[in-house]
Amino acid sequence: MHDNDNFPALISIKETARLTSMSRQAIDVYRKRGEFVQPVSLPGRRFAFVRAEVIAWINERVASRVAA
Repeated sequence: MHDNDNFPALISIKETARLTSMSRQAIDVYRKRGEFVQPVSLPGRRFAFVRAEVIAWINERVASRVAA
């Protein structure tokens, strides 16, 4: 167990794109429409996504597919 296990894991846009199978551009479009999780601002004009929120977004897509 690590000291920071209780902190949300942040992932890069590259990892987010890999997890969602979407391009960085598509993620940006969905994010600007309010249809994707919002990133966390980091120093140096960088940003990251909370991994658990991205996974939850993916699970919502899967659930909506099954329910439809």
